[in-house]
Amino acid sequence: MQRRRLSVVAIVSAVVAVVTAGFLVIGGGTLAAPGGRAGTERQGAKGGRTEAQEQGQLTQERLDAWRRAKATGTLRVKAAPAAPPTGWAGEQVISPTADDWEPAIAADPNAPYVYLLATRYTGPTACGNRCPLPYHVLRISTDGGATWGADRYLCACRGVQGQFDPEIEVVQNTGAVYAAWMNGYNVVFSKSTDHAQTWSTPVPVYGNVSWNDKPVLTVSDNGNDVYIAFNGPTGGDPYIAQSHDAGVTWTQTKIVDSKRYIYAFDGDVLPNGTVVFSETSLLYGNANTLTGQDLVYVYRSTDAGATWSTDLVDTVEIGPNCTAAGCPNDYYPGHAAITADANGNLVVLYDGATVSQGNETVWARRSTDGGVTWSTRQALSTAGEMGDFPSVESRGAGDVRAWYMQTNGDNFDAWNVWYRSSADGGATWTAPVKISDVTSGASYKTRNGFLEPYGDYGEVAITSAGKTIATWGEGNSYTGPGGVWVNRQT
Repeated sequence: MQRRRLSVVAIVSAVVAVVTAGFLVIGGGTLAAPGGRAGTERQGAKGGRTEAQEQGQLTQERLDAWRRAKATGTLRVKAAPAAPPTGWAGEQVISPTADDWEPAIAADPNAPYVYLLATRYTGPTACGNRCPLPYHVLRISTDGGATWGADRYLCACRGVQGQFDPEIEVVQNTGAVYAAWMNGYNVVFSKSTDHAQTWSTPVPVYGNVSWNDKPVLTVSDNGNDVYIAFNGPTGGDPYIAQSHDAGVTWTQTKIVDSKRYIYAFDGDVLPNGTVVFSETSLLYGNANTLTGQDLVYVYRSTDAGATWSTDLVDTVEIGPNCTAAGCPNDYYPGHAAITADANGNLVVLYDGATVSQGNETVWARRSTDGGVTWSTRQALSTAGEMGDFPSVESRGAGDVRAWYMQTNGDNFDAWNVWYRSSADGGATWTAPVKISDVTSGASYKTRNGFLEPYGDYGEVAITSAGKTIATWGEGNSYTGPGGVWVNRQT
């Protein structure tokens, strides 16, 4: 799952005031985020008030960009013919007019349900200026992603200023749906036992941790053991919240005390109960600029979260800065995705350069001993291009599905999404297939690709029919506007 830069919120009152009440279907309870004081910030580190101010400004900029596009007639995504590769339906946008960012997706392994969450920066909210903006929109498919129901609010959450970083998972043995997200500065958990029609009241998972960000959710096959990795104060230290009663009560463990900012991006629970999270460690210097190298870790517990090992998988160089409108200079580096198959074998994908400021490559490694040791890395993306934002999922024995984004002709205004799979646990991979196959109809679409990745998180899932379904964001720039797109195998 991937996931999130600049994702904590302090929405300014002028932003909230523009929202009008809406009439979408609402599912779930409400909860005002408990007050929390931002942690003390280290020199050069991101977090607390710094990110809050940035996010408030970014939200206003996205609303302004959306209004300009609407006024000039460039907002709506028009129907355009897809040119899907063999075996794919063709990509579709989930809303032709909304500004949607950083989606999450999960599929029921035993039934045709698929669930998609996106962060929507444009109203209507659930209750005007009393409900969050941005908010999480939920879509449900009962036929493996072929068709989708109406937009729903994941949680009206009155009194919350903004929602960010959605995570969603399906419990393998029961079909229950679990979700985690941020209400303002605070990570919460909710679940549904009726195929996402109704949701439990969100429960805070962060205990006494005063500031938290960027949650990553994973769950055991029976649904009892739930783990959420997140960043806490003071400058991005990694925490893991865990529940062993299906999300009713929570404890928190700080994994590392570091001067580096450590981003959680993905996680999984192996059949034997081992828990793994893929995380990347970045060091910020003055003015929030990255310095040094990107350290790729797998955090692992073999005793139900009582203790954790920190296993360094690779050290890579920091790639180029993002120069798109509104883009922070740490947008491109530092993503890592991980998955476990039915035998407990692991595959980790991550991006990184071989020389400082050089184009990044998407790398793959595999482990056949539960993450104790790792194979040598192999490149999945094309040499000479910028490869970024990988996502991966698996099922059965060695059946691995992955996508990543890549520039076209080393042009940072022409990105595409490429899909590869493996039938032997990541030892070998199929040839890449382009699944971002619509080349017109949106202001950010060209025959060469889309202008900018819209969010550094997206996901891939495998339906009960064994088909891949993938989601990601595309946009005009980091500021937007943009949309969430979906493609699926047929």
